Amino acid sequence: MTDDASIPGDAPIIAFQGLPGAYSEMACRGARPRWRTLPCATFAQAIDAVHEGRADQAMLACENTLAGRVPDIHALLPQAGLHIVGEHFQRVEHCLLGVPGARIGDIRRILTHPVAMAQVRDVVRELGAEPVTVFDTAGAAEMVAHAADPRDAAVASELAAELYGLDILRRNIEDASHNTTRFYIASREPVRPPVGPDVMTTVLFRVSNTPGALYKVLGGFATNGINMTRLESYMTEGSFAATQFMLDVEGHPDEPALARALSELTFFARDYLLLGVYPASPFRKRGTAV
Repeated sequence: MTDDASIPGDAPIIAFQGLPGAYSEMACRGARPRWRTLPCATFAQAIDAVHEGRADQAMLACENTLAGRVPDIHALLPQAGLHIVGEHFQRVEHCLLGVPGARIGDIRRILTHPVAMAQVRDVVRELGAEPVTVFDTAGAAEMVAHAADPRDAAVASELAAELYGLDILRRNIEDASHNTTRFYIASREPVRPPVGPDVMTTVLFRVSNTPGALYKVLGGFATNGINMTRLESYMTEGSFAATQFMLDVEGHPDEPALARALSELTFFARDYLLLGVYPASPFRKRGTAV
């Protein structure tokens, strides 16, 4: 459990995958600023923490503007038995972190997660440093702090620098300024917002691997004027006979148009599961993450 003296000990808890200082914890702090955070080694452990009552919600990364979807969530969420109750968009601002007193010209090795490493190629090339991939951005910061070698640097968040006592040698070193991760916020019980604007619905369904199956399932969304913001497909259980899809749409299932579209989906789909109805993040309108 992360320790923040300003947050009451009986505050709700939100679990995330990663070490303290990970971007997922920044997302937790942004979406639930008065909650305590619970770091977990894996997404599965974060989900288990909610099921077991050790956490009230889980912050689960689902897609990134540069890296694409997060495969673990697509495999875990359908079987998790949790409900999506919110979404959060977190801007990923990579910092180059060194031990106190280190200079950027001293850096010979850069440690970070493989995805983050792929997002900072320019600075690695500029410094002529050896890239070293590790399991987590915050873990990289922890390793650099423990090694106390001025030739080592980590690519991680500003929060990680604060938590592990590192200096920020350079900010915003990512190659693309639009680097943003989207998260689902999940809980044991559904919490539906009322019918109205700015509502998202996430559904999971499966279709047979036959001509026109997906066209029939999705046709109702087009004819009823429903906007799909995300559609992901993946095979399940090692079979090529059927494909599973995760779909995000704008709207509330109790609205007539979306109700008709979902009715058509359930008629043609083999399996159907409503994963969540939740408020849309303000990011969708303003286009910038916090």
